[in-house]
Amino acid sequence: GDANTRFGEAFVYFYKDEFNNINPYTAVPVPGFAAGNIGDTMMGNIGLTKAFGKTIVNDARIVYTRVTGTDGTIIGGLGVSLASLGFVTPWTSTPVGGISNVFPADAAVPMFGFNAFSFGSSTSIQNGINNTFQFLDNWTKVVGTHTFQAGGEFHYDQIDQRHPSTPNGSFSFNGTETGVDFVDYLIGAPDGFGQQSFQILDTRDLYYGAYAQDSWRVRPTLTINYGLRWEVSTPWYDATNKLEVFNPGEQSLAFPTSPQGQVEPLDPGIPRTLAPIKYHNFAPRVGIAWAPAGGSGALGKLLGGAGKTSFRIGYGVFYQGIEDATSYYESGDAPYGQDWIEATPPLMDRPYVIRSNGVFVGVKFPFAFPPKNVSPAHPDSNFNWAQVEPIGGSEFYWPHSTTPYSQQYEFSIQRQYGNSTVASLSYVGTLGNHLLTGEEANPGNPALCLYLSNPANLAAGQTPCGPTLEEFQYIEANGTVINTTRPYSTVDPRTGEFGFTSNALYSSIGHSMYNALQASLKNQTRYGNFLVSYTYSKAMDNGSDVFDSTYVFNPKLAWALSTFDLRQDIATSYTVNLPFDQWTHSNGDFAKRVAGGWQLAGQDTFAAGQPVQLSESDDRDLIGDTSFPYTKPNLSGVGNLYYNKNPRSGQPYFNPAHFTVDTLGEIGTASRRFFSGPGIDNYNMSLLKNTKITEGSSLQFRAEAFNVFNHAQFENPAGNINSGSFGTVTTALDPRIMQVALKLIF
Repeated sequence: GDANTRFGEAFVYFYKDEFNNINPYTAVPVPGFAAGNIGDTMMGNIGLTKAFGKTIVNDARIVYTRVTGTDGTIIGGLGVSLASLGFVTPWTSTPVGGISNVFPADAAVPMFGFNAFSFGSSTSIQNGINNTFQFLDNWTKVVGTHTFQAGGEFHYDQIDQRHPSTPNGSFSFNGTETGVDFVDYLIGAPDGFGQQSFQILDTRDLYYGAYAQDSWRVRPTLTINYGLRWEVSTPWYDATNKLEVFNPGEQSLAFPTSPQGQVEPLDPGIPRTLAPIKYHNFAPRVGIAWAPAGGSGALGKLLGGAGKTSFRIGYGVFYQGIEDATSYYESGDAPYGQDWIEATPPLMDRPYVIRSNGVFVGVKFPFAFPPKNVSPAHPDSNFNWAQVEPIGGSEFYWPHSTTPYSQQYEFSIQRQYGNSTVASLSYVGTLGNHLLTGEEANPGNPALCLYLSNPANLAAGQTPCGPTLEEFQYIEANGTVINTTRPYSTVDPRTGEFGFTSNALYSSIGHSMYNALQASLKNQTRYGNFLVSYTYSKAMDNGSDVFDSTYVFNPKLAWALSTFDLRQDIATSYTVNLPFDQWTHSNGDFAKRVAGGWQLAGQDTFAAGQPVQLSESDDRDLIGDTSFPYTKPNLSGVGNLYYNKNPRSGQPYFNPAHFTVDTLGEIGTASRRFFSGPGIDNYNMSLLKNTKITEGSSLQFRAEAFNVFNHAQFENPAGNINSGSFGTVTTALDPRIMQVALKLIF
C-alpha cells in the first residue's frame, strides 16, 4: 500500500474439536449417552487500516466463520429393541397404541426423565453447519478536542441442521400418580410421553446497523461521550419457509386443510420472518467521565490529588438480536415434521393410549413430508392432518413480537491509593423490555372446567372435568356439547380431530429489572496481584429466559425474583509470585531455574443462594399448560419459613407446611420465586511453575484444585410440591477435583 496505509492483516484459523462421553479410567464409551461434540471451526479475517492525512483513520474488515458439528450421537446402548423391553410394537399392532423406533438404525433404550435425573438414549441428535459472513467499517476523525467516529456493520447468518430427536420415545415421571417419581416408573405410570420425526432446519437472519458518536474532551479533566446507533435485526426465517405461526381465527392458504389458526410464512399478513422487521430501533448513549484536579485542604486529601479520583456516569439503550428460538424450536413441527407430546398421562407399554380412559390417539408415524415449494401460490391440500391432530407440544413464535432491548445506567467512583491500589464503588442497573419468554398458546378455561366438574351439570355417564382432562368432550345436562375447555381445541370437521391441545408460544412480553451496588479493591505489585469485589443486587422479571414461562392470563402476576438473582456475592482472586528464587543467589543458573517462576493463584467465592423455584405439577389450576407450565402452590404458613438451613441434617431446608396445593381452578398464591436456597462457599487454588527454555519458548507446570477443601456446595431444595422430597436438599455440586498439566508455550 501507499505511505498512509498503516496496517493490514489477513489470517485463516482452523480448529477441530472432538469430545465424547468417554470413561476417563477405562477409555470406554458410556452406554446410552451421547457424544458431546465433534466438529470443526474455520474463520477467515481480512482487515485494512488506512490513514488519510493526520486526522482521519479508517478500519475495514471482512470476516467469515464456519462451524460444523455433530452433537448427541448415540454411542452406546444401540440395538436394543423396544419389544425386548416390554413395549407393544409396532404402532398398528393389537392391542393398539404401541410404539416403534422412528429410525431403525438408532434403535435404543428410550429416554426416561425424572425430577432430578434421567437415563436412556439421547433425545437430541444433531448435525449442523453454521456460516456467518460479516462486513465492518469504522471511520475516525480528530478535530480539536473532538474525536468523531462513525461506522456500520452487516452480517448474514446461516444455520443448517439435520437431526432426529427422541427417535425411541421419551417418558417423563414427576410423581403425579404416587407422589414419588421413581415409584410412578416402577408401576408404569408416566406423566407424559413424546416422540419426534426427523427435523430439517435451514434458517437465516440478517443484521445491519450504523452509528455515529463524539468523544469531546471539554477540559483536561472532563470528557463527554455521546452517540446514536441504529440497528435492524431480523427474526430468523427458513430458506424454504418450513416454519409455522399460531394466529387464531386465520385459515392458511398454503395448507387449506390445516386447522384454523395455524398459518405459514407468506400466508396473508405473515412475512417470511414470521413477525415484522422493526426499522425504528434507534439507541442513544451518553457518558461523562470527570477526574477533578483535587485542590488543597480537606477536599484535596479526600480526592487524593490530580487524577487520583474519577467519577463516571452513563446511560444507553441496547437492542438485542432475536435468538434462534423463533425457528430452531419450531423445526420438526407439523406440517414439516411430527413432534408428538402426549400431555395426558398415557400407558407405559402403549404410550399412544390415554391411561385414564383407554382412548387410542392414533397412528403418528411414519411421517410423510410435504413438498418444498408449498405457498399460497402453490397450496398443498393433500397433507394428512388427521395424522398430526390434535397438534400438541408444538412451539410457535408470536407474529406480533418486537425487538428486545435494555436500558442500562451506571454511576461509579474510582479512587487510586499510591501507585498500586485502586478502589471502586458503582451503582449499576438494567431495565429489560420486550424480552422473549414462553406462555401457553391454548390454555384451558378453568371456570368452564369447574362448571363441568359438577356431575349435576353433566348428562348421565359423563366423566366430570378435572386436572389433565381439558381435552375431553363433555355433554351438558341439557344436551349441549362442549368439545373441550380449550378455546382452540374445537373439532376440525374435515378430520374429526381436535385442532390443538397444549402448545408453547414465544412472545416478546418479558420485562426485567436489575439493580446492584458493586464495590472492589484491586492491588497489583511485582509480588503479585489481589482483587476482592462485593456485589449487593436484586434481579426481578416475569420470564428469566425463553423457557421460563409466564402466566398466560396476566403476565404481570408472574413478576418474581429472577432465576439468576444473587443477592450478595463476595469474590476474591489473587496471584502471588513465590520468592523461592531469592534463596538461590549463589547456587548457579540451574538452581535458579528450578526455584524461580513459582506462583500461587486462587479464586474464592462467598455468595448467597439463588431463588428456589416453586412449582406444582398436578394441573389443579385447570389450565393444562403442559408445554410451558406456569404452576405454583398456595402460601399458607406463617412464622419462620426456613426449617433447617443445614442440608446435612436430612431435614427439610424450608418448612413444607408453609405451602399447600393450589385451590382447584385457581393459580397458587405463592410467588414462584421469593426466597433463596443454600449459598456458595468455594475455594479454587492452583500452583504454577514457569520455566523459560529459550528466548521465545517456555514450559508451564500447573497443579489445580477446584473446591480444594472439599466443602459440600449444596444445590437448591426440591420446589415441586408434588415431589416426595419437597423442601429437602438432595443434590450437591461437584466435590474436590484435582488436575495437573504441562503447557509448552512457543
